[in-house]
Amino acid sequence: MGSRRIRSSSRAVIGPLARQRPAEPVAWTEAEAIRRAQAGDSTAFEFLYQLHSRRVYALCLRMVGNPADAEDLMQEAFLQLFRKIGTFRGESAFSTWLHRMTVNVVLMRLRKKSLPTDSLEETLEPDAETSGPKRDVGAPDLRLSGAVDRVNLERSIEKLPPGYRTVFVLHDVQGYEHNEIAGIMGCSVGNSKSQLHKARTRLRELLQEEIREQARQERHSAKTQTGSQG
Repeated sequence: MGSRRIRSSSRAVIGPLARQRPAEPVAWTEAEAIRRAQAGDSTAFEFLYQLHSRRVYALCLRMVGNPADAEDLMQEAFLQLFRKIGTFRGESAFSTWLHRMTVNVVLMRLRKKSLPTDSLEETLEPDAETSGPKRDVGAPDLRLSGAVDRVNLERSIEKLPPGYRTVFVLHDVQGYEHNEIAGIMGCSVGNSKSQLHKARTRLRELLQEEIREQARQERHSAKTQTGSQG
């Protein structure tokens, strides 16, 4: 029901707008398009939609794993943008501000579905950012960089708790730095690094479970074929 409301309400603003192509290509900078959109210029808003919609959709899809839900959430994010673009003050990059809005929209949906979430504001141990091993938990994880079956990887990412999945997607898929993720999520750099480390640890466990399950299915299939041949 909620999904239907979001889809219908956002179509009223985004749907027609997405079909309105300027007669002549515009040569605006993003900053100029933002100023024009804040003044109510629908062509400028369409320019911003075209500029950012693919990445916003990709972010939503990675977080929810369902194309229809991702489409709904992207539309909702741009509906929020349409309503709130006047509040953008340029204190962060526009993409960071938009992705923060998008993440909030997605997390709100996940909470309404009563899925388990992991707070990004969990308490770190005192001086956790500087104490302990001198390993950067936000550094590339070589144990995840090998040849992993893409289907298993996608399935395992979808199984991550939303809090872990969000930071993993932003950092390892979208390519954001930890200071940018902190801005998007409203958390500290240390929390971002901690969540990424936990996400990668959990992802390794999920991948191992997927591989073991796949091996069991292959053994069962082989036994079945052997039995039928005998």
